[in-house]
Amino acid sequence: MKFTTEQEAFWAGEFGNAYMERNQSEALLASNLNFYSRALRQAPGLENCIEFGANVGMNLRALKLLRSGIDQHAIEINANAAAKLREFLPPQNVYNVSILEHEVKRTFDLVLIRGVLIHINPEALATVYEKLHSSTGKYLLICEYYNTTPVAIEYRGHKDRLFKRDFCGEMLDRYPDLELVDYGFDYHRDPTFLHDDCTWFLLRKKG
Repeated sequence: MKFTTEQEAFWAGEFGNAYMERNQSEALLASNLNFYSRALRQAPGLENCIEFGANVGMNLRALKLLRSGIDQHAIEINANAAAKLREFLPPQNVYNVSILEHEVKRTFDLVLIRGVLIHINPEALATVYEKLHSSTGKYLLICEYYNTTPVAIEYRGHKDRLFKRDFCGEMLDRYPDLELVDYGFDYHRDPTFLHDDCTWFLLRKKG
């Protein structure tokens, strides 16, 4: 692949491979089940979904257990992670491509992005926002590190690889047909389930 930002190459390469290896566990699956049972409690009737930046599919695996009949699709930049996704998703539903290069061809009942916007080059966020909005038929679930103002934070010894801001607020300002349905916060010291400190927002497209 050819990439337009340093962040894309970072996740498509060895760092992305290492991330994949350390983010697969039964504890993570249990945590995800707990998360989606709460975050999607006001999102009925989901027949299909797409995840932007699905990695090896730990989010989709949990969602499949909660909504067994859901037709799942995934966008993933890392080739090794995409191969893992094809082990439990129909191969044609896995798009091994950068989000920035993904071509939106249809809408989905649920569009999911979790822990991905924080790693997008800020100059490319408008492109990603447009793809998320264009893909959303009913609901959009955003789960990211939150900050009231944009800030860059060193990530595992790397600079310009993690950016915090109000992603949800920016999308609400940009797209008047989106409305906030629900939101919440996951705390890393939760005594039962494994979490990062993460704020989630469930948005609905009007009409």
